[in-house]
Amino acid sequence: MARQAQVQRGKRALYTVEQRIRRDTSAWTLVQGVLAPLQFLVFLISLALVLRYLMTGEGYVIATWSIVLKTGILYLIMVTGAIWEKVVFGQYLFAPAFFWEDVFSFGVIALHTAYLLALWSGTFGPGGLMGLALAAYAAYAINAAQFLWKLRVARLQAGEAA
Repeated sequence: MARQAQVQRGKRALYTVEQRIRRDTSAWTLVQGVLAPLQFLVFLISLALVLRYLMTGEGYVIATWSIVLKTGILYLIMVTGAIWEKVVFGQYLFAPAFFWEDVFSFGVIALHTAYLLALWSGTFGPGGLMGLALAAYAAYAINAAQFLWKLRVARLQAGEAA
């Protein structure tokens, strides 16, 4: 009945009761809860290292390794996030509740992967690589904001349901 009232007001609940139970009891929720802030911390450190290199010309190797680490964590969170979506929503990706976040995530992954390919192929010099990393990081920041917004919506809806 509460769900029907939300639909009538033009709002759709992010989770059904069953999905919320699966979300709250899944170990993958904890995995995402650990990996997301870890990834953000690595992002902040890496961003500082990239900006340091761009401003001073120092620290290229450490900045490069930080981007590679950030990309590895991104891949890990994408795989575990897909498993989480399967457990909660019954499909690995593009569940209606997170469709646009998943779409944008693929753009983020594409930019990070382009960085790795350019690094390993020698396509760009250091400045070009760092520029590509900054583009990937800007996309990541937008995507992280999308997920934080959904977390807030989920909390607000949980409060309305209670």
